[in-house]
Amino acid sequence: MVLQIPEQFKGLIHSVQSLVDTSSHILDQLSQGQSINYATIETSVGQQAAALERATHQALLEGLDIDTPWIQVGDVVHARVGRYPGTYYTLAGPVQVARSLYRPIDDRNAKTVDPVSLRAGVVGAGWLPATAGAMAHALQQGTSREAEELARQWGRLPYSRSSFEDVGHTVGQLLTSNHSRIEEQLIQQYQVPSEAYSVSVGLDRVSIPMEEELPRPVGRPKANAPKRHIARNYRMAYCGTVTLHDKDGRALHTIRYGRMPQGDEESLAVGLSDDVIRLLEQRPDLEVQLLCDGAPEMWNLLDEHINAKTVGKPVNRLIDFYHLTEKLGKAATVVAPEGKESEQLLGRWKLQLLNRPQASEEIRAELEGSGLKEACVGKESAVKEAMTYLKNHQAQLDYATARGLGLAIASGPLEATCKSLVNQRFKRSGSRWKERTGEHILQLRALALSERWDSAMQLLLEPLRKIVTAVEITHTLAA
Repeated sequence: MVLQIPEQFKGLIHSVQSLVDTSSHILDQLSQGQSINYATIETSVGQQAAALERATHQALLEGLDIDTPWIQVGDVVHARVGRYPGTYYTLAGPVQVARSLYRPIDDRNAKTVDPVSLRAGVVGAGWLPATAGAMAHALQQGTSREAEELARQWGRLPYSRSSFEDVGHTVGQLLTSNHSRIEEQLIQQYQVPSEAYSVSVGLDRVSIPMEEELPRPVGRPKANAPKRHIARNYRMAYCGTVTLHDKDGRALHTIRYGRMPQGDEESLAVGLSDDVIRLLEQRPDLEVQLLCDGAPEMWNLLDEHINAKTVGKPVNRLIDFYHLTEKLGKAATVVAPEGKESEQLLGRWKLQLLNRPQASEEIRAELEGSGLKEACVGKESAVKEAMTYLKNHQAQLDYATARGLGLAIASGPLEATCKSLVNQRFKRSGSRWKERTGEHILQLRALALSERWDSAMQLLLEPLRKIVTAVEITHTLAA
């Protein structure tokens, strides 16, 4: 068999021959009938295939180079300053490519650029777009140490933990700088499932361990005193969700958002409102619902930005069913101290809430009649707390009507977001975060958990690609 390889890909010949030789040698061993440690074969073939992949990238990247005295990038003419080797990082490892470097002719102090990086949309110092996206995805899932080990096990992305940190945060920085544009484009592209009946919006807070600088002690530092004086304090971050439900209230898909403790929660609420408006433009028939726990500051934010005036239709407002029954459960143990009796009482209250529009008023009257309202010592205060909760949120506790309308009554997607978006990644043992770098990971993770990663990366990295053309200019202009 004769395989014709074009001149541009002659660098592949050695890699192809090496892969064929390795495979032939392995095949000879397999024909002898003995048992084989096939894991070593998988590793060996993977390494040979990676070498072939790198050789292919090298040829393709060389094809992106433009070696001419002048090029034009956008409206700016650049002059060649030299030709030097550069390293580019692929999914299979680094490759080195000779390419020309250029600098704007009207700014001798500007950074040099190369056509290969510009045309390919390289991220940072030589990271190809798919490679940078994959490393950022690995970093939002776990620590850089875990990402490095996972990559080693897979036989892909053979880079150090510091590289995962640098590239992941580079992509995260790019995302946070463009998140308004990306979120707007993503929601415009979003296709509402045909079975969607309603959209619910939730907002909650969850604690994150933060690293905060402490004032340096007055006077001369003591021997062996730490160079940095920091404290690990828990601060409250924000989680927001936009969830589409079917006619039985089951969640179909959730779009997740987050903000670090010092982030702009107002912009988060505005973003949630914009999402609802865009979804209603596509499906005006969707029912709109606010669904979260009873925190007044969360409701104030939501009510301000998502209401009949802003979205153009009535908005249903409901306290999460399980937050209410948690408070009622504590009150039930006071009203009916016996275990079975308290369980039966709570079960009856749940049925009332699910089936009777005025159930919250009836339960409050029942608690009032228990005579335990004024008992505020120990567990007995649970009765007064439950009564106060029922009174303050009376307009948001009509679960029977919500069920009749086919709306969700529980904020499960929001609670799950607090756990998956923040707790699982940010609350590792001993972890502490800074506001800026934490925001990078939070935004990346929100995209991954919302199943919007690929679309977001395409929108984010596409503007990095530039059209580069060779131009001819007069000697006078070049001078």
